[in-house]
Amino acid sequence: MHLTLAALALPLLSTAGLADLTVRFIEGAPKDRVEIKNVGACALTASTLTLDLTTSQGALIFDVTGSGAGIEIFQPFEVVAGREALTTLPTLVDGQNSIDLPISTLGSGASIAFTIDVDDTLGGREITVTGSEISGAKVKLVGADVPQSAFFGSDAQAKVTGLSC
Repeated sequence: MHLTLAALALPLLSTAGLADLTVRFIEGAPKDRVEIKNVGACALTASTLTLDLTTSQGALIFDVTGSGAGIEIFQPFEVVAGREALTTLPTLVDGQNSIDLPISTLGSGASIAFTIDVDDTLGGREITVTGSEISGAKVKLVGADVPQSAFFGSDAQAKVTGLSC
């Protein structure tokens, strides 16, 4: 069997028109961080990315005020990178378990990052979230395409794939 150069390049060409996203949760003290990166070949436009913690293994919530459902230390939502990619900033209520990020344009290679406090509500180490506790949390992207979803793994990462340009 002989493989041509064109046959070897075919898998690379099949993803050239996609705008895949990676979403990474980074536990930190006192602020946790979420990074969203367009790892695809083209810009993502007119979309809403939802980070939904309801299906997480740790029954996670956002702790954004000093009074409410959160545990001890709180941190408000703060965009630290890619603010220009968002049409508006979301408003969160303490104890909320999902957040919608309205994206105007997120170019290829561009990122959005925000800090916030995420707490575990199962009674373990509530102020510290591990990768296994965020596993199962859902990322959903709704835009021009059919909605696409992905779930966080125990590595605290999710990848939304198959988004056409």
